[in-house]
Amino acid sequence: MINRRHFLATASGAAAAGVLGFPRLAHAATTASITFGPALPVYALTFVAVERGFFKDEGVNVKTVITDAGARSRQTLAAGDALFAHGDGSHPLQLSNRGKKAKLILATQMVPSTANMVIRQDLYDQGINTVDKLGQWKRPDGAKPIVAATAIGSGTWMLGTYVFEARKLGQNINWVAGGGSKTMLAGLQSKQFDVIMAPPAWQLEAGRNGFGKTLYDVRTPGVMAQDFGGNLPVLAFYTLEDTIDQDPALVQSTVNALYKAMRWVKETPVDEVFALLGTKYYGSIDPASAKAELAFDKDTWDYNGRITKEDFERGGRVWYRTGTDIPPMKYEDVVDMRFLDAAQKKA
Repeated sequence: MINRRHFLATASGAAAAGVLGFPRLAHAATTASITFGPALPVYALTFVAVERGFFKDEGVNVKTVITDAGARSRQTLAAGDALFAHGDGSHPLQLSNRGKKAKLILATQMVPSTANMVIRQDLYDQGINTVDKLGQWKRPDGAKPIVAATAIGSGTWMLGTYVFEARKLGQNINWVAGGGSKTMLAGLQSKQFDVIMAPPAWQLEAGRNGFGKTLYDVRTPGVMAQDFGGNLPVLAFYTLEDTIDQDPALVQSTVNALYKAMRWVKETPVDEVFALLGTKYYGSIDPASAKAELAFDKDTWDYNGRITKEDFERGGRVWYRTGTDIPPMKYEDVVDMRFLDAAQKKA
């Protein structure tokens, strides 16, 4: 919880007032600390809003807290070390279930690229080229195949476990935490992991270097409809209810800036977007892979930013399962689109 002392300590000056007419507190914060991770192009909107000056236009300074997994970012937000987070759509539900009420305020992706998987090249060459075949395969010592998510409880874990469980293969997989890009790719190459959950940049890098092959890809025709039933809140910005209650004007200014970034990305060629961010933010990723992922993300981002009740209910298929510790929740208790409504009116 962001207590009063923390709130006042991070407060200074007056940021741009929100369109909703929320009163600006006398010592309202002008710093929007935003956490997300790993540092992949799928989380580029914060960087775009910084580099294009959209936060500055709103009178907001930005501090980013980069982690190695979405679950870590969720914990960072809960600890009060960030005011906003960009991550899996289930994270506000997990926080709310643990007594830290949180709200989804802006959707960024409704197609789960973080559900994609890459398998070891040698296993693929042996004919293990589908999720179903992997679920029936055993390691030489008889152990279950090892699949790495960025962290247990992260968005990659949430989506990956769902894909296997939907095929009645959930009990056939050993899940481990693999961390960020360097450790995930190294673990696959060294055969420590049999499969990794892999966004497009990691898919391309593993394939280009000859140690991995795509096992599962949501871009495959029919996959989204078969496994997920349509769009769902995959990635979104969220914040604690405390932040909304204590400084709604800061929330509004933050959503305004991020929505401007979304509109700019939609209207801008991918080469220009990549040139804006490039090695400054993605220097640890092969440039070709980073640009390819950015192109994929640009094509699949949800530029409307809205989460409908139908989208939320489809997400429930992924969230409300044994092992996730997420009980069913009402749309109205977890989603707050008022700030997006105001940002769209202002745009």
